[in-house]
Amino acid sequence: MADISTTMPLVTDSVRQAYKKIKARVYKTPLLTNKTIDSIASSSSAGKGGPEFNIYFKCENYQRIGAFKARGAFHAVTHLVEVMGIEEVRRRGLVTHSSGNHAQALALASSEFGIPAYIVMPTISTPSKISGTQAYTEHVIFSGSTSQEREAKVQEVIDNTGAILIPPYDHPDIMLGQGTAALEMHEQYQTKKAEQGQPPRLRAVLTPLGGGGLLSGTAIYFSESPDTAIVGCEPSYQGGNDGEMGLNANPPKRIETVKTLTIADGLRTPVGLSPWQIFISTNDDPGAKKRLLEGIYSVSEEQIKHAMKLVLERMKVFVEPSAVVPLAVVLYNEKFREWAHSRQKAEGVESWDIGIILSGGNTTIDAIMGIFGTKGEDPVRETRKERRAEGTEGLDGKSVAENVAG
Repeated sequence: MADISTTMPLVTDSVRQAYKKIKARVYKTPLLTNKTIDSIASSSSAGKGGPEFNIYFKCENYQRIGAFKARGAFHAVTHLVEVMGIEEVRRRGLVTHSSGNHAQALALASSEFGIPAYIVMPTISTPSKISGTQAYTEHVIFSGSTSQEREAKVQEVIDNTGAILIPPYDHPDIMLGQGTAALEMHEQYQTKKAEQGQPPRLRAVLTPLGGGGLLSGTAIYFSESPDTAIVGCEPSYQGGNDGEMGLNANPPKRIETVKTLTIADGLRTPVGLSPWQIFISTNDDPGAKKRLLEGIYSVSEEQIKHAMKLVLERMKVFVEPSAVVPLAVVLYNEKFREWAHSRQKAEGVESWDIGIILSGGNTTIDAIMGIFGTKGEDPVRETRKERRAEGTEGLDGKSVAENVAG
């Protein structure tokens, strides 16, 4: 990556500057609404009062390579070229490790700049994400599924080629690039409200949380918006909610290792150091947002499945499991719902406008069949095919995932 000393400060205006750099290279993805899902999210259980929501979905599944990761990759590469010069970067090449979305994003960005890209992918990566990466680079290198194995492969590439490491999430350039999704969403939301003749007031924005690039970038963009709470959303399966557990510890402590085979395969990684600093930061200035991150909430595998089914069937939007974790939190996490309801009562309002970033759509019919169950002519063959599509079984037949960056 470019040296930290050359990066922009982690403030709202830096996200705007990052957007100017990458705007011509990324898609402006749609902002959608759905009355049926609003109604379901606003329904109270057992006759109790509950929160009411008008949800605005930022559809990054329609982004290039099918995920928001293109934003961070393009910004990181653009800044690196500005600092080092295109010829030097081309001479050395770029390297990263990722199970899929960042792998595809860096391969795409590198190809557009004519830079060699060396992508280390664990064998647990899904076949669709492997083929998507191979479409942009011939240098896909497989490794084991533990952090030590991946890092060893990356170091081997660096030793042999001099390639420059572009990490999946743990760098300010990545974080600022991912924050442009929040910027776009906010501008689109304001336009929609103006067209309706209503004042804009986005009360919360929820994003998935894996390494923390998207969530920290979102928190940075909205740092000057005291009325908008930023919320992270994780799978709870096998300790996949490391951010929630770390933030709720007394004192808060970042958890460094995650081993989970959650269906939300893009979130199988611990929060990075740089995003973590954003999550625990506070502000004592009067009138400013006291905390950049309001909180982190988690949901079960079944709740993720139910949310995914709603988006697929009601919105007709093709998403991967990681993308719908925020919707699952809105629908099913009682702590989040109680927090929102208490805030709404205190403010004397009937409902909140909230934003959800649907982070990506890189899944397949085989994976969906595995998630929701199927009966084929050859159940054994179909089951293994589906496990591979879900990223729960590696090319080597093993089911191991440790700190796997999406």
